[in-house]
Amino acid sequence: MHSIELLPDEATERVVRRVWRSIADEGLPSQAGHRHPTNRPHLTLARADALPAATRAALAEALDALPLPLRLDGLLRFSGRSNVLAWAVRPDAALLTLHASVWRVLGESDDHGRSSPLLVPGRWIPHITLGRGRGAVWAGPAERWLPPGAAVSGRWAGARTYDSTSRTTARIGPDVS
Repeated sequence: MHSIELLPDEATERVVRRVWRSIADEGLPSQAGHRHPTNRPHLTLARADALPAATRAALAEALDALPLPLRLDGLLRFSGRSNVLAWAVRPDAALLTLHASVWRVLGESDDHGRSSPLLVPGRWIPHITLGRGRGAVWAGPAERWLPPGAAVSGRWAGARTYDSTSRTTARIGPDVS
């Protein structure tokens, strides 16, 4: 499975990593504990079974819209097989347009296969994962971990693909960091 992910600018990434660390410092499940070298703050736009060269090229063209504004604002909690604590990404028109463009490119590819229904335009809840764990609970208000004011503005500065089989990433689209 291949994910298409947006990457924040360096300053925003540092802020997210500080939040990861503050959660971990309390002994709670945090992305700071995920030691794989590909682990970094990101926003997943879509997933596909395969990304043939023509699809990668079309995705790179769609991602030429970068950089885009980024705004993180408030905590989200998801429950399911694993519980997730996340920082909400407030989508603007440009981000929603890029998301729809990525889905259009994948939809035109014969090899894209399936994606998570939670990532489909109209159902997508954009977020950056802060922590994940089976039965995990992060009690308390957002102020417990998020910086004062809780809202962070930055920009989506790049994009990558992540291959869950090989556990590798590849840059796609422009690098505007």
